[in-house]
Amino acid sequence: MASVLSPTRWLHLATTALLLTTNPAASFSTTTPQNNNNNRCTTTSLSVASTPPTQTSTPYDTVKVDLSSGRDYPIYIGSDFTDTEAATLIRKHIHGKRVLLITNDRIAPLYLERYQQLLSDNSVDDKELVVDTVVLPDGEENKTYDVMAMVLDKALGLGLDRKSTFVALGGGVIGDMVGFASAVYQRGVNFVQIPTTVMAMVDSSVGGKTGVNHPLGKNMIGAFHQPQCVFIDTSTLNTLPDRELKSGISEVVKYGLIRDAPFFEWQEENMTKLLERDPEATRYAIRRSCENKADVVQADELEAGVRATLNLGHTFGHAIENGSGYGTWLHGEGVSIGTAMAATMSEKMGWIDEGLKQRIYDILESADLPVKLPRDSPMKVETFNKLMSLDKKVADGQLRLILLQGELGNCKFTGEFDTGALQETIEEFVKEIEA
Repeated sequence: MASVLSPTRWLHLATTALLLTTNPAASFSTTTPQNNNNNRCTTTSLSVASTPPTQTSTPYDTVKVDLSSGRDYPIYIGSDFTDTEAATLIRKHIHGKRVLLITNDRIAPLYLERYQQLLSDNSVDDKELVVDTVVLPDGEENKTYDVMAMVLDKALGLGLDRKSTFVALGGGVIGDMVGFASAVYQRGVNFVQIPTTVMAMVDSSVGGKTGVNHPLGKNMIGAFHQPQCVFIDTSTLNTLPDRELKSGISEVVKYGLIRDAPFFEWQEENMTKLLERDPEATRYAIRRSCENKADVVQADELEAGVRATLNLGHTFGHAIENGSGYGTWLHGEGVSIGTAMAATMSEKMGWIDEGLKQRIYDILESADLPVKLPRDSPMKVETFNKLMSLDKKVADGQLRLILLQGELGNCKFTGEFDTGALQETIEEFVKEIEA
Protein backbone atom coordinates (compact mmCIF):
# COMPACT_ATOMS: atom_id res chain seq x y z
CA MET A 1 0.00 0.00 0.00
CA ALA A 2 1.00 3.63 -0.40
CA SER A 3 2.43 5.31 2.67
CA VAL A 4 1.02 7.89 5.04
CA LEU A 5 3.61 10.60 4.83
CA SER A 6 5.63 11.59 7.87
CA PRO A 7 5.27 14.98 9.61
CA THR A 8 8.56 16.01 8.03
CA ARG A 9 7.22 15.08 4.61
CA TRP A 10 4.01 17.04 5.23
CA LEU A 11 6.05 20.09 6.20
CA HIS A 12 8.03 19.77 2.99
CA LEU A 13 4.85 19.53 0.90
CA ALA A 14 3.18 22.44 2.67
CA THR A 15 6.26 24.62 2.28
CA THR A 16 6.50 23.79 -1.39
CA ALA A 17 2.81 24.52 -1.92
CA LEU A 18 3.33 27.95 -0.35
CA LEU A 19 6.38 28.53 -2.54
CA LEU A 20 4.47 27.73 -5.69
CA THR A 21 1.56 29.93 -4.64
CA THR A 22 3.88 32.90 -4.34
CA ASN A 23 6.24 31.91 -7.16
CA PRO A 24 4.45 30.14 -10.05
CA ALA A 25 7.75 29.58 -11.86
CA ALA A 26 9.10 27.41 -9.05
CA SER A 27 9.50 23.67 -9.53
CA PHE A 28 8.35 20.76 -7.44
CA SER A 29 9.85 17.28 -7.07
CA THR A 30 8.43 14.10 -5.57
CA THR A 31 10.19 11.00 -4.35
CA THR A 32 8.90 7.55 -3.66
CA PRO A 33 7.85 7.26 0.02
CA GLN A 34 10.25 5.04 1.95
CA ASN A 35 7.67 3.66 4.39
CA ASN A 36 4.92 1.68 2.66
CA ASN A 37 2.88 0.87 5.79
CA ASN A 38 -0.41 2.65 5.20
CA ASN A 39 -2.99 2.98 7.96
CA ARG A 40 -5.40 5.14 5.97
CA CYS A 41 -7.43 2.22 4.60
CA THR A 42 -9.71 0.07 6.75
CA THR A 43 -11.58 -3.07 5.76
CA THR A 44 -15.10 -3.44 7.10
CA SER A 45 -17.95 -5.91 6.98
CA LEU A 46 -21.20 -4.01 6.63
CA SER A 47 -23.82 -4.97 9.19
CA VAL A 48 -27.35 -3.88 8.30
CA ALA A 49 -30.20 -4.24 10.77
CA SER A 50 -32.65 -5.48 8.15
CA THR A 51 -30.21 -8.16 6.91
CA PRO A 52 -30.86 -11.66 8.35
CA PRO A 53 -28.09 -12.65 10.78
CA THR A 54 -27.24 -15.70 8.68
CA GLN A 55 -26.49 -13.60 5.61
CA THR A 56 -22.83 -12.75 5.05
CA SER A 57 -22.22 -8.99 4.99
CA THR A 58 -20.30 -7.51 2.07
CA PRO A 59 -16.68 -6.65 2.95
CA TYR A 60 -15.51 -3.26 1.78
CA ASP A 61 -12.57 -0.89 2.17
CA THR A 62 -12.79 2.68 3.36
CA VAL A 63 -10.19 5.22 2.26
CA LYS A 64 -10.50 8.56 4.03
CA VAL A 65 -9.77 11.87 2.33
CA ASP A 66 -8.55 14.14 5.14
CA LEU A 67 -9.35 17.79 4.60
CA SER A 68 -9.58 20.88 6.78
CA SER A 69 -12.69 22.45 8.32
CA GLY A 70 -14.53 19.19 8.85
CA ARG A 71 -14.75 18.39 5.15
CA ASP A 72 -13.25 14.90 5.39
CA TYR A 73 -15.08 12.24 3.41
CA PRO A 74 -14.86 8.50 2.84
CA ILE A 75 -14.32 6.45 -0.31
CA TYR A 76 -16.16 3.13 0.01
CA ILE A 77 -14.73 0.36 -2.17
CA GLY A 78 -16.45 -3.02 -2.46
CA SER A 79 -18.27 -5.30 -4.88
CA ASP A 80 -21.82 -6.59 -5.22
CA PHE A 81 -23.32 -4.51 -2.45
CA THR A 82 -26.96 -5.33 -1.76
CA ASP A 83 -29.45 -2.50 -2.22
CA THR A 84 -29.83 -2.16 1.55
CA GLU A 85 -26.06 -2.04 2.07
CA ALA A 86 -25.60 0.58 -0.64
CA ALA A 87 -28.48 2.65 0.73
CA THR A 88 -27.06 2.48 4.26
CA LEU A 89 -23.66 3.80 3.18
CA ILE A 90 -24.84 6.50 0.77
CA ARG A 91 -27.93 7.88 2.52
CA LYS A 92 -26.04 8.82 5.69
CA HIS A 93 -24.20 11.43 3.59
CA ILE A 94 -27.45 13.01 2.37
CA HIS A 95 -28.60 15.66 4.81
CA GLY A 96 -31.63 17.22 3.15
CA LYS A 97 -34.88 15.76 1.84
CA ARG A 98 -34.35 16.20 -1.90
CA VAL A 99 -31.95 14.35 -4.20
CA LEU A 100 -31.20 14.91 -7.87
CA LEU A 101 -29.69 11.76 -9.38
CA ILE A 102 -27.85 12.47 -12.64
CA THR A 103 -26.52 9.95 -15.14
CA ASN A 104 -26.10 9.54 -18.91
CA ASP A 105 -28.12 7.75 -21.56
CA ARG A 106 -25.73 4.78 -21.59
CA ILE A 107 -25.69 4.16 -17.84
CA ALA A 108 -29.39 4.90 -17.29
CA PRO A 109 -30.73 1.60 -18.69
CA LEU A 110 -28.22 -0.32 -16.56
CA TYR A 111 -28.27 1.30 -13.13
CA LEU A 112 -30.57 4.34 -12.87
CA GLU A 113 -33.70 2.53 -11.65
CA ARG A 114 -31.74 0.58 -9.04
CA TYR A 115 -30.05 3.63 -7.54
CA GLN A 116 -33.20 5.73 -7.62
CA GLN A 117 -35.01 3.03 -5.67
CA LEU A 118 -32.29 2.37 -3.10
CA LEU A 119 -31.78 6.09 -2.50
CA SER A 120 -35.52 6.36 -1.90
CA ASP A 121 -35.55 3.45 0.57
CA ASN A 122 -36.34 4.95 3.97
CA SER A 123 -36.34 1.56 5.72
CA VAL A 124 -32.64 1.90 6.59
CA ASP A 125 -32.91 5.19 8.47
CA ASP A 126 -36.55 6.38 8.48
CA LYS A 127 -35.53 9.46 6.49
CA GLU A 128 -37.96 10.44 3.74
CA LEU A 129 -36.12 11.38 0.53
CA VAL A 130 -37.59 12.50 -2.77
CA VAL A 131 -35.30 11.39 -5.61
CA ASP A 132 -35.64 13.00 -9.05
CA THR A 133 -33.49 12.15 -12.05
CA VAL A 134 -31.78 13.74 -15.04
CA VAL A 135 -30.35 11.80 -17.99
CA LEU A 136 -27.65 13.57 -20.03
CA PRO A 137 -26.16 12.58 -23.39
CA ASP A 138 -23.05 10.41 -23.07
CA GLY A 139 -19.54 11.24 -24.27
CA GLU A 140 -16.65 13.66 -23.90
CA GLU A 141 -18.06 15.72 -26.77
CA ASN A 142 -21.05 16.46 -24.52
CA LYS A 143 -18.96 17.70 -21.60
CA THR A 144 -20.05 21.27 -22.25
CA TYR A 145 -21.59 24.14 -20.34
CA ASP A 146 -24.85 23.78 -22.29
CA VAL A 147 -25.23 20.12 -21.35
CA MET A 148 -24.26 20.80 -17.74
CA ALA A 149 -26.93 23.54 -17.67
CA MET A 150 -29.56 20.83 -18.15
CA VAL A 151 -28.85 19.84 -14.54
CA LEU A 152 -29.32 23.41 -13.36
CA ASP A 153 -32.51 23.75 -15.39
CA LYS A 154 -33.95 20.61 -13.79
CA ALA A 155 -32.95 21.68 -10.28
CA LEU A 156 -34.54 25.11 -10.74
CA GLY A 157 -37.65 23.60 -12.28
CA LEU A 158 -38.05 21.31 -9.25
CA GLY A 159 -37.45 24.17 -6.84
CA LEU A 160 -34.53 22.42 -5.14
CA ASP A 161 -33.02 24.37 -2.24
CA ARG A 162 -29.55 24.54 -0.70
CA LYS A 163 -30.11 21.42 1.40
CA SER A 164 -30.56 19.32 -1.73
CA THR A 165 -27.94 16.79 -2.78
CA PHE A 166 -26.83 16.05 -6.34
CA VAL A 167 -25.69 12.48 -7.03
CA ALA A 168 -23.39 11.66 -9.97
CA LEU A 169 -23.88 8.15 -11.36
CA GLY A 170 -21.45 7.41 -14.19
CA GLY A 171 -17.92 7.97 -15.42
CA GLY A 172 -15.61 10.94 -15.30
CA VAL A 173 -17.65 13.15 -17.62
CA ILE A 174 -20.79 12.81 -15.49
CA GLY A 175 -18.85 13.22 -12.26
CA ASP A 176 -17.09 16.37 -13.45
CA MET A 177 -20.28 17.99 -14.78
CA VAL A 178 -22.44 17.10 -11.78
CA GLY A 179 -19.72 18.30 -9.42
CA PHE A 180 -19.54 21.61 -11.27
CA ALA A 181 -23.32 21.97 -11.32
CA SER A 182 -23.43 21.35 -7.56
CA ALA A 183 -20.64 23.89 -7.02
CA VAL A 184 -22.53 26.69 -8.78
CA TYR A 185 -26.17 25.86 -7.99
CA GLN A 186 -27.26 28.40 -5.37
CA ARG A 187 -23.53 28.95 -4.76
CA GLY A 188 -22.99 25.37 -3.68
CA VAL A 189 -24.95 22.27 -2.70
CA ASN A 190 -23.74 18.87 -1.53
CA PHE A 191 -23.03 16.08 -3.97
CA VAL A 192 -22.12 12.39 -3.94
CA GLN A 193 -20.01 10.46 -6.44
CA ILE A 194 -21.01 6.96 -7.62
CA PRO A 195 -18.38 6.22 -10.29
CA THR A 196 -18.98 3.37 -12.75
CA THR A 197 -15.70 3.39 -14.73
CA VAL A 198 -12.11 2.63 -13.77
CA MET A 199 -11.11 6.17 -14.76
CA ALA A 200 -13.64 7.71 -12.40
CA MET A 201 -13.00 5.24 -9.58
CA VAL A 202 -9.23 5.72 -9.43
CA ASP A 203 -9.01 9.40 -10.29
CA SER A 204 -11.74 11.84 -11.25
CA SER A 205 -14.28 11.04 -8.51
CA VAL A 206 -11.72 11.79 -5.78
CA GLY A 207 -10.37 15.23 -4.95
CA GLY A 208 -13.09 17.71 -5.92
CA LYS A 209 -11.95 18.79 -9.38
CA THR A 210 -15.06 19.60 -11.40
CA GLY A 211 -15.69 21.29 -14.72
CA VAL A 212 -16.56 21.28 -18.39
CA ASN A 213 -14.59 21.61 -21.60
CA HIS A 214 -14.27 24.67 -23.80
CA PRO A 215 -13.45 24.62 -27.52
CA LEU A 216 -10.08 26.15 -26.68
CA GLY A 217 -9.17 23.82 -23.84
CA LYS A 218 -10.15 20.79 -21.76
CA ASN A 219 -11.64 21.38 -18.28
CA MET A 220 -11.00 25.11 -18.58
CA ILE A 221 -14.27 26.06 -16.86
CA GLY A 222 -14.80 24.57 -13.42
CA ALA A 223 -14.35 24.71 -9.66
CA PHE A 224 -12.90 22.80 -6.74
CA HIS A 225 -15.87 21.25 -4.91
CA GLN A 226 -15.46 18.16 -2.73
CA PRO A 227 -18.09 15.41 -2.56
CA GLN A 228 -19.70 14.15 0.64
CA CYS A 229 -18.59 10.61 -0.18
CA VAL A 230 -17.48 8.38 -3.03
CA PHE A 231 -19.29 5.03 -3.33
CA ILE A 232 -17.52 2.45 -5.51
CA ASP A 233 -19.17 -0.84 -6.37
CA THR A 234 -16.70 -2.57 -8.67
CA SER A 235 -19.43 -4.86 -10.01
CA THR A 236 -20.46 -1.99 -12.31
CA LEU A 237 -17.23 -2.65 -14.20
CA ASN A 238 -18.79 -5.86 -15.50
CA THR A 239 -20.67 -3.76 -18.06
CA LEU A 240 -17.74 -1.46 -18.88
CA PRO A 241 -16.46 -1.87 -22.47
CA ASP A 242 -12.90 -3.18 -22.79
CA ARG A 243 -11.70 0.04 -24.38
CA GLU A 244 -12.85 2.10 -21.40
CA LEU A 245 -11.36 -0.39 -18.94
CA LYS A 246 -7.95 0.01 -20.59
CA SER A 247 -8.35 3.78 -20.71
CA GLY A 248 -8.78 3.89 -16.94
CA ILE A 249 -5.68 1.78 -16.38
CA SER A 250 -3.54 4.63 -17.72
CA GLU A 251 -4.34 6.60 -14.56
CA VAL A 252 -3.45 3.58 -12.41
CA VAL A 253 -0.04 3.40 -14.12
CA LYS A 254 0.47 7.08 -13.36
CA TYR A 255 0.51 6.61 -9.58
CA GLY A 256 3.32 4.11 -9.80
CA LEU A 257 5.39 6.38 -12.00
CA ILE A 258 5.11 9.57 -9.96
CA ARG A 259 5.18 8.34 -6.36
CA ASP A 260 4.66 4.61 -5.73
CA ALA A 261 7.33 2.41 -7.32
CA PRO A 262 6.18 -0.82 -5.58
CA PHE A 263 2.70 -0.29 -7.03
CA PHE A 264 4.19 0.07 -10.51
CA GLU A 265 6.09 -3.17 -10.04
CA TRP A 266 2.90 -4.88 -8.86
CA GLN A 267 1.17 -3.68 -12.05
CA GLU A 268 3.95 -5.11 -14.19
CA GLU A 269 3.24 -8.50 -12.62
CA ASN A 270 -0.56 -8.24 -12.57
CA MET A 271 -1.59 -6.38 -15.72
CA THR A 272 -3.14 -9.52 -17.22
CA LYS A 273 -5.33 -9.90 -14.13
CA LEU A 274 -6.48 -6.29 -14.42
CA LEU A 275 -7.39 -6.75 -18.08
CA GLU A 276 -9.23 -9.96 -17.21
CA ARG A 277 -11.16 -8.05 -14.50
CA ASP A 278 -9.92 -10.27 -11.69
CA PRO A 279 -11.97 -9.09 -8.68
CA GLU A 280 -9.17 -9.10 -6.10
CA ALA A 281 -6.62 -7.43 -8.38
CA THR A 282 -9.17 -4.83 -9.48
CA ARG A 283 -10.19 -3.93 -5.95
CA TYR A 284 -6.56 -3.70 -4.86
CA ALA A 285 -5.61 -1.43 -7.79
CA ILE A 286 -8.57 0.87 -7.12
CA ARG A 287 -7.89 1.01 -3.39
CA ARG A 288 -4.19 1.75 -3.77
CA SER A 289 -4.86 4.38 -6.42
CA CYS A 290 -7.38 6.06 -4.11
CA GLU A 291 -4.89 5.98 -1.23
CA ASN A 292 -2.31 7.72 -3.39
CA LYS A 293 -4.85 10.28 -4.61
CA ALA A 294 -6.14 10.94 -1.08
CA ASP A 295 -2.61 11.55 0.23
CA VAL A 296 -1.88 14.07 -2.51
CA VAL A 297 -5.23 15.88 -2.17
CA GLN A 298 -4.73 16.18 1.58
CA ALA A 299 -1.30 17.75 1.02
CA ASP A 300 -2.41 20.15 -1.73
CA GLU A 301 -6.17 20.38 -2.21
CA LEU A 302 -6.14 23.35 -4.61
CA GLU A 303 -3.19 22.22 -6.75
CA ALA A 304 -0.63 24.80 -5.70
CA GLY A 305 2.20 22.29 -6.03
CA VAL A 306 2.36 18.54 -5.45
CA ARG A 307 -1.16 17.85 -6.76
CA ALA A 308 -0.07 19.02 -10.20
CA THR A 309 2.13 15.92 -10.40
CA LEU A 310 -1.07 13.86 -10.81
CA ASN A 311 -1.21 15.38 -14.29
CA LEU A 312 1.72 13.39 -15.66
CA GLY A 313 1.19 13.15 -19.42
CA HIS A 314 -1.94 15.28 -19.26
CA THR A 315 -0.57 18.43 -20.91
CA PHE A 316 0.35 16.44 -24.00
CA GLY A 317 -2.76 14.27 -23.66
CA HIS A 318 -5.22 17.14 -23.37
CA ALA A 319 -3.74 18.71 -26.47
CA ILE A 320 -4.25 15.42 -28.33
CA GLU A 321 -7.86 15.11 -27.12
CA ASN A 322 -8.71 18.68 -28.11
CA GLY A 323 -6.73 18.78 -31.35
CA SER A 324 -8.18 15.48 -32.53
CA GLY A 325 -11.74 16.53 -31.65
CA TYR A 326 -13.33 15.68 -28.30
CA GLY A 327 -14.63 12.13 -28.36
CA THR A 328 -12.06 10.82 -30.85
CA TRP A 329 -9.82 9.66 -28.02
CA LEU A 330 -10.88 8.48 -24.59
CA HIS A 331 -9.20 10.54 -21.87
CA GLY A 332 -6.95 7.68 -20.73
CA GLU A 333 -5.83 7.01 -24.30
CA GLY A 334 -4.72 10.61 -24.69
CA VAL A 335 -2.98 10.43 -21.31
CA SER A 336 -1.23 7.21 -22.36
CA ILE A 337 0.30 8.86 -25.44
CA GLY A 338 1.06 11.92 -23.31
CA THR A 339 2.83 9.75 -20.73
CA ALA A 340 4.94 8.20 -23.48
CA MET A 341 5.81 11.71 -24.67
CA ALA A 342 6.71 12.84 -21.12
CA ALA A 343 8.91 9.76 -20.68
CA THR A 344 10.58 10.36 -24.05
CA MET A 345 11.26 14.00 -23.21
CA SER A 346 12.57 13.07 -19.75
CA GLU A 347 14.97 10.57 -21.31
CA LYS A 348 16.15 13.09 -23.92
CA MET A 349 17.01 15.48 -21.08
CA GLY A 350 18.92 12.77 -19.23
CA TRP A 351 16.48 12.84 -16.30
CA ILE A 352 15.66 9.12 -16.61
CA ASP A 353 17.58 6.33 -18.27
CA GLU A 354 16.55 4.46 -21.40
CA GLY A 355 15.68 1.37 -19.37
CA LEU A 356 12.99 3.16 -17.36
CA LYS A 357 11.59 4.75 -20.49
CA GLN A 358 11.29 1.29 -22.05
CA ARG A 359 9.51 -0.07 -18.97
CA ILE A 360 6.98 2.74 -19.29
CA TYR A 361 6.34 1.95 -22.93
CA ASP A 362 6.15 -1.76 -22.11
CA ILE A 363 3.56 -1.42 -19.34
CA LEU A 364 1.33 0.87 -21.42
CA GLU A 365 1.51 -1.52 -24.37
CA SER A 366 0.82 -4.48 -22.06
CA ALA A 367 -2.45 -2.71 -21.17
CA ASP A 368 -3.17 -2.35 -24.90
CA LEU A 369 -2.90 1.42 -24.63
CA PRO A 370 -1.56 3.65 -27.43
CA VAL A 371 1.96 5.07 -27.17
CA LYS A 372 2.02 6.93 -30.48
CA LEU A 373 -0.29 8.90 -32.73
CA PRO A 374 -2.11 7.04 -35.52
CA ARG A 375 -1.43 7.71 -39.19
CA ASP A 376 -4.70 9.63 -39.60
CA SER A 377 -4.08 11.96 -36.64
CA PRO A 378 -4.60 15.67 -37.40
CA MET A 379 -1.97 16.66 -34.82
CA LYS A 380 0.82 18.96 -36.03
CA VAL A 381 3.71 20.58 -34.21
CA GLU A 382 1.85 23.89 -34.34
CA THR A 383 -1.28 22.26 -32.90
CA PHE A 384 0.63 20.91 -29.91
CA ASN A 385 2.35 24.22 -29.23
CA LYS A 386 -0.86 26.25 -29.47
CA LEU A 387 -2.99 23.99 -27.29
CA MET A 388 -0.29 23.36 -24.71
CA SER A 389 0.18 27.11 -24.32
CA LEU A 390 -3.43 27.24 -23.06
CA ASP A 391 -2.90 24.52 -20.43
CA LYS A 392 -4.13 25.27 -16.91
CA LYS A 393 -0.65 24.76 -15.52
CA VAL A 394 0.74 27.71 -17.51
CA ALA A 395 1.75 30.48 -15.08
CA ASP A 396 2.69 34.00 -16.20
CA GLY A 397 3.05 32.73 -19.74
CA GLN A 398 5.41 29.94 -18.62
CA LEU A 399 4.50 26.38 -19.63
CA ARG A 400 5.05 23.96 -16.75
CA LEU A 401 5.26 20.21 -17.20
CA ILE A 402 5.33 17.09 -15.05
CA LEU A 403 8.41 15.12 -16.03
CA LEU A 404 10.09 12.03 -14.61
CA GLN A 405 13.43 12.39 -12.87
CA GLY A 406 15.67 9.83 -11.23
CA GLU A 407 14.56 6.40 -10.13
CA LEU A 408 11.10 4.94 -10.69
CA GLY A 409 8.54 6.73 -8.52
CA ASN A 410 10.06 10.21 -8.81
CA CYS A 411 8.88 13.19 -10.82
CA LYS A 412 9.23 16.94 -11.10
CA PHE A 413 6.69 19.68 -11.77
CA THR A 414 8.62 22.52 -13.33
CA GLY A 415 8.85 25.26 -15.91
CA GLU A 416 12.60 24.87 -16.04
CA PHE A 417 13.20 22.30 -18.76
CA ASP A 418 15.03 22.04 -22.06
CA THR A 419 12.67 23.59 -24.61
CA GLY A 420 14.70 21.98 -27.35
CA ALA A 421 13.92 18.54 -25.90
CA LEU A 422 10.25 19.48 -25.81
CA GLN A 423 10.18 20.47 -29.47
CA GLU A 424 12.26 17.46 -30.45
CA THR A 425 9.79 15.17 -28.68
CA ILE A 426 6.76 16.76 -30.36
CA GLU A 427 8.44 16.62 -33.76
CA GLU A 428 9.36 12.95 -33.21
CA PHE A 429 5.77 11.95 -32.45
CA VAL A 430 4.34 14.03 -35.30
CA LYS A 431 6.92 12.65 -37.70
CA GLU A 432 5.56 9.14 -37.04
CA ILE A 433 2.25 10.30 -38.55
CA GLU A 434 3.94 11.62 -41.66
CA ALA A 435 6.23 8.59 -42.13
